[in-house]
Amino acid sequence: MFDIAVLLPVIATFFLAGTVKGVIGLGLPSVSLAILTVIIDLPTAMALLLVPSFVTNVWQAMVGGQGPGFGAIVRRLWPFLAVATLTVWLGAKGLAWFDLSLLSMLLGVLLAIYAGVSLLGLRFEISKRQEVWLGPVLGLANGLLTGLTGSFVVPGVMFLQSIGLPRDGLIQAMGILFTASTVALGIALGGNDLLSKELGLTSLAALPPALIGMAFGQRIRQKLPEQLFRRVFFIALLVLGGYIILRHGL
Repeated sequence: MFDIAVLLPVIATFFLAGTVKGVIGLGLPSVSLAILTVIIDLPTAMALLLVPSFVTNVWQAMVGGQGPGFGAIVRRLWPFLAVATLTVWLGAKGLAWFDLSLLSMLLGVLLAIYAGVSLLGLRFEISKRQEVWLGPVLGLANGLLTGLTGSFVVPGVMFLQSIGLPRDGLIQAMGILFTASTVALGIALGGNDLLSKELGLTSLAALPPALIGMAFGQRIRQKLPEQLFRRVFFIALLVLGGYIILRHGL
């Protein structure tokens, strides 16, 4: 599927993305997409992240720590999660309708927004009453953008951060969203003839470096202040997002 000149950067990318997730608990899809779209096309990059994203997020979704628990989170957020999952298919249809350079630019914009909001420390608050109707609306936006770009974070993570979940509950809720979105994305790519057997096997081959990276990242977390690493991560993501925008906009 890939020659060695492409395969080695893919392996290195998932090692780096796994390291980031090991340190701060998120970032594997964002890092892998940001780097891979520099060297390969967007649909291929989306296909390659499927197995590493699914495996690493299943654990995050099932382990609740001191949070409210898997069942309680699903009961509260099912309208948002259901819409965010079901609309991925519609978004993926856009991969055949729209220019891939425009979609890559859109990915760059989403990454830059996510990084910028995080660096500025912006936090929004959504009341329980607003959550009832905003959840499905933002779920629709998240599902469409996931299908179009492979990015799960905007506006989904911002919504989850704004509804008052405790830290462990937030991490678990993100894991549930990412897991469901990954499964939906895999089904959507396959249904649109964008997921071949070769790509699936290559995605499987990307899992070991991602897991090794996660273990390495967990060791780094013990020695490096998490806030410093998060700041470096979001600055790097902002730069990569800007680069993707410029690269595909020129």
